[in-house]
Amino acid sequence: MSTALNTDLYELTMLEAALRSGVAHRASCFEVYARTLPPSRSYGVVSGTLALPAAIESFKFKDAQLRFLESNTPLTKDTLDYLANFRFSGSIWGYRDGEVYFPNSPVLRVEAKFAEALILETLILSTLNFETAVASAASRMVQVSRGKSLIEMGSRRTAVESAVLAARAAYISGFDATSNLEAGRRYGIPTQGTVGHALILAHDNELEAFRAQQRVYGAETTVLVDTYDIYQGIENAVSIFGPGLRAIRIDSGDLKYEAERAKQRLVSLGAKNTKIVLSGDLDEYALSDLSGTCADAFGVGTRLVSGSGYPSANFVYKLVAIDGGSGYRAVAKTSPSKSSKGGVKDAIRRYDDNGILRGEFIIDPHQRGPRGWSPADQVQIPIITEGKDAVRPTPVSRLRQRHLELINMLPEQVRTELQPEGPYTTAVALQN
Repeated sequence: MSTALNTDLYELTMLEAALRSGVAHRASCFEVYARTLPPSRSYGVVSGTLALPAAIESFKFKDAQLRFLESNTPLTKDTLDYLANFRFSGSIWGYRDGEVYFPNSPVLRVEAKFAEALILETLILSTLNFETAVASAASRMVQVSRGKSLIEMGSRRTAVESAVLAARAAYISGFDATSNLEAGRRYGIPTQGTVGHALILAHDNELEAFRAQQRVYGAETTVLVDTYDIYQGIENAVSIFGPGLRAIRIDSGDLKYEAERAKQRLVSLGAKNTKIVLSGDLDEYALSDLSGTCADAFGVGTRLVSGSGYPSANFVYKLVAIDGGSGYRAVAKTSPSKSSKGGVKDAIRRYDDNGILRGEFIIDPHQRGPRGWSPADQVQIPIITEGKDAVRPTPVSRLRQRHLELINMLPEQVRTELQPEGPYTTAVALQN
């Protein structure tokens, strides 16, 4: 399927003006970055970069797309002819999926003819903004959960394809499993899930519902005990499944209180090894509070797939350099609150003797870097080189492992602090 119309009209009207003025064919550089992070975040987590080659490869205007544009837009024949032959031939560098970023980090750099780079804006931002918002929220949730298992359960709270991508982003950031089967099939993410309240309500009573579940799964299952009375539900569960029951789930009430009471009741019934799973509108603040209880795992849905209050990473896509006739000329906005810094950019990281990140520095990758700099220090990696995919397929399990390694390079208080004074480290002025 073509992704060519997954864009905004103004990209193509700008294209038409650029074709007429001649600027369309100048070499240019665009950059993706976030001006700020949410006020309660010290860092963000990139997700979606590795999906860009396939999305851009499919960004082709076929007969159906061209007929729609001819009938529904003011574009001229010359512009439609340009689009009919459009193929991205430029290069893209970016922070890989799972990489941490800070305000003004050059998360993505696109170098191409102005027209080619211009019309990819909406496609690139829509690919990165949602997934990154979920990955950033997920990483915080993982860090405050003190090593307890986290299950992504947000499929019913977002769009169909967004649910799959949210599961991927959450897994990269450290979640252990997802309830979404398509995410499991497509990306190899472990899947989990047992029953909902409907199964309990469909039977004449809770005991009958538990017997139906027991006949299928035995004791190796998770039993939902809060349909009626949690305390009685636990007694009913142990009576049917026995003290070897794997887990119970509580989805309502005062979860902190109910978890402690549930543990006491399980122990009294001889089910001391039965695990407790909590769910129900959890965010990082609730997880931080509940991580100190006897709960063993958490299911997280709505707050996760909505970025826990920040449903977009607020990435922007800005022209930062254009060919001035003898090489790149830096360009930048100067408007209040939305100013930008021109120039082609990459970033390098500096660490202390203990391997803890102490700063991110912006460099021009086409110029000599600061003293002690080497290409191995650069954060961006090639994504597309002269129109061709430059990244190898990477299993999400490997991206997840790398993210957890990167997170451990941040000081512990930065990873777990829920009300930081500001971002831990911010991209600084251009270094030459």
